[in-house]
Amino acid sequence: MHGRVKLKSTAQQEVEKKIEREKKLKMYVTARDACFTKRRERVLDDEALQLTQQLLSSNPDFATLWNYRREIMLHLETIWEEDKLQKMYEAELLFLESCLKVNPKSYGSWHHRGWVSVHLPKQNWARELSLCDRCLSLDDRNFHCWDYRRMVVKMSGVSVDQELQFTDRLIGSNFSNYSSWHYRSTLLPQLHPESLEHTLPCHQPRHSSPPPSPQMHSHHVCEEQLLKEYELVQNAFFTDPNDQSAWFYYRWLLGRAEREDMISCIFVSREDERVVAAFSRPVNALSVGLILVLDGQPHQVDWTSVHPRFKHSPVWICVLPPGTIRDISNEHNLTVHWTEKHIHRDCALYTGRSESWCRDSATDQELFRSELSVEKTSVLQSELQSCNQLQELEPQNKWCLLTIILLMRALDPLGYEQETLAHFQTLKVVDSMRSAYYSDLCSKFMIENTILKMEYAEVRVFSISDKNLTTLCHLDQLLLVTHINLSSNQLINLPPQFAMLQCLEVLDADDNAIEELEGLNHLPKLEEVSLKNNRIFKISDLQPLTTCPKLTRLDIRGNPVSRTSNIQFELTELLPSVTDLLV
Repeated sequence: MHGRVKLKSTAQQEVEKKIEREKKLKMYVTARDACFTKRRERVLDDEALQLTQQLLSSNPDFATLWNYRREIMLHLETIWEEDKLQKMYEAELLFLESCLKVNPKSYGSWHHRGWVSVHLPKQNWARELSLCDRCLSLDDRNFHCWDYRRMVVKMSGVSVDQELQFTDRLIGSNFSNYSSWHYRSTLLPQLHPESLEHTLPCHQPRHSSPPPSPQMHSHHVCEEQLLKEYELVQNAFFTDPNDQSAWFYYRWLLGRAEREDMISCIFVSREDERVVAAFSRPVNALSVGLILVLDGQPHQVDWTSVHPRFKHSPVWICVLPPGTIRDISNEHNLTVHWTEKHIHRDCALYTGRSESWCRDSATDQELFRSELSVEKTSVLQSELQSCNQLQELEPQNKWCLLTIILLMRALDPLGYEQETLAHFQTLKVVDSMRSAYYSDLCSKFMIENTILKMEYAEVRVFSISDKNLTTLCHLDQLLLVTHINLSSNQLINLPPQFAMLQCLEVLDADDNAIEELEGLNHLPKLEEVSLKNNRIFKISDLQPLTTCPKLTRLDIRGNPVSRTSNIQFELTELLPSVTDLLV
């Protein structure tokens, strides 16, 4: 292939090759048609097996013929003795090996081998593992072989510990074996799971309920094994800093486990007689079994997502019948049950209170960082020092820079904020093709930091102006925010998820590049919106604001729409509740 001298062929040789190809094609088509005829006529005999074998030997990716062979074999199972079937299936395995030599990544061949292995009366799983080892020695990224090997391991009862040792051998011989690193990531949580007793603390103003009881939750990998994995992967990326396989695995080690299923927040408003429930992940409230119990009595309510586009959402709303909780002199106790997960959350609405909530903060949930032990902290500090040393030797290595950022966030996201921003700027230079990705990732981290600062200050004001934000995320964590300042960033829209800010009263999004306001949908408390110097071109772009009943002030100066004739009159018609309109 590569490196071979290409020999020129004469016109006569070309003609001879063409004749030979046409001859082979004619034989192939004749055999194929004969197979199709036999299948239509439901002929399930040995001759059909021979015909299909002839065709599949040269083209092992003919799925229809593999299906026909399985139909024949299933028929033969009903009339042959076990010994004869054993010989047939063993011969089939040998034939499949010849097919895999033609195309080692043949979907049909690997799938058929799995089928044959299951139907073989007396299977030799050791032989199958040996075959996989041979194939992977030739191509350690043959994902067909990896899939088949996992099936063989499951069927033969190979222990997880043996499989982990298998990945040790492959990684030891080739640090660039991405498939082995990935397989290792699936084995470690099974062999070395981490069991932690999580107490889910609850932010408790005087009008909230007690926290839920502790739960056992198994996730990720135990700390002792993690520390060993850090050492292994560090050896890999110091050996070849530019190979991405080990860096990806390292990112998995630093990652968080999936969050527990929980009702993370309940918000109740007397004025609107609404209950808002936030979940730890997007759910479909219409199918997971949400039940609202008010003062001990189940209530039949309709749950709606915060935006019409969402069938699955972390935030759901229900409106109570008029007069249910409006009287401020009455006290009420609410419970939302997530019956599918056997989870519930309580919230008390006390006398004299217009609203109430019970929630887990991002800090309580360890949403943006893990609670590190002293030992793990010291190890990660050592890892950070090692990566900094490597970065001095390889200043243009994007994997090293990105890993340094992740380590800093695992250790102290707020303390390392300025250094993280500096590293992102470097990343955008050394890997300019992915600068947009780094901008979005940096925006995500800045939003996380701002949420933490807001919670530490115990305020409901979210201010993140002049941070070069290109995207918005974690908006479900801003459910209780009343004032938000997004000015002087690089946002191009307010996405549908923005509708999760159900308590928002004042929005400042001046000096961005916003063109769409889809997320300003049914925000019941929104009173003031400032969108100066954005890119709103048409009056229809402001249509979502018509769903905000309390909106009284709107500033859209400096937008292209401001130059529309009769803009003042048309906006007055569109938004009659707005009394302070600046265009």
